[in-house]
Amino acid sequence: MPHKITLTGSATGPLREYDRYVAFDMREKGSPSAPKGLKKSTFISYTVFVAKKAFNKTGLTKKSIMHEKILIQGEPTLDIPIDECPGEVGVICFQITVLPNKNDKEKNESDVKKEPKQEASASSQEQKNKESIKQEELVPVSQPAATEQKKEAETVQPEAKKTPVQEKKAEPKPKTLPNQPKGTQDLVSFDDIIVPEAFLNTRPNPEKTQKVIDFVKRTGRLDEPLTIEKGSNVLKDGYRRYVVAKTVKMDKVPVTYEYQK
Repeated sequence: MPHKITLTGSATGPLREYDRYVAFDMREKGSPSAPKGLKKSTFISYTVFVAKKAFNKTGLTKKSIMHEKILIQGEPTLDIPIDECPGEVGVICFQITVLPNKNDKEKNESDVKKEPKQEASASSQEQKNKESIKQEELVPVSQPAATEQKKEAETVQPEAKKTPVQEKKAEPKPKTLPNQPKGTQDLVSFDDIIVPEAFLNTRPNPEKTQKVIDFVKRTGRLDEPLTIEKGSNVLKDGYRRYVVAKTVKMDKVPVTYEYQK
């Protein structure tokens, strides 16, 4: 039987487009516990390859794929070149599904609960309106001016509640950096990057690491930016490229930001 693999989560790096398919990186951590006598599993980075036709059906974009939670079902592969597969394991995707957002699910459940209350409120308001009409019929003819003033106040009140809609601020265009890998958002000093202990306890694949070193020597840049957390500069993805930058003694490295959720 062919190998099967299932991944859940968000993309940890920018979307890369090719002729007939797209690729992006994902990461999953191992189980927090392990059988006695065995070491705990660590983070594994994956590069997912999806046919453009299947990807377009999901409605995902280059921007939304970093924030939406997705389900990937496919087969692992180790035969893709390092330039296209920076992850430790490549995944050929057979099915990609966008999972519902937890906040949207809670909102829908809340709306369903509110519907019966709204119906009860509507019937209560209708009853009040009927009682109000009966009271107006009983008002003496000598009070038409007071009734007209009351209606005018009711007409003006909704208008006062309307507030102007604030215009959305235009999002700043991302700056482009020459001679840097695609998706680079900024250049950060190598010494400012903080590496979590989970990365320090791992050892990247030596063959893939050497290929990246050869790529840097040939082009003068990394093949892909590192992913760090905005503000704290904590490394989130790209430990192999961090090791390469340290090996070739790079002063600054290209990065893409991951914002705190």
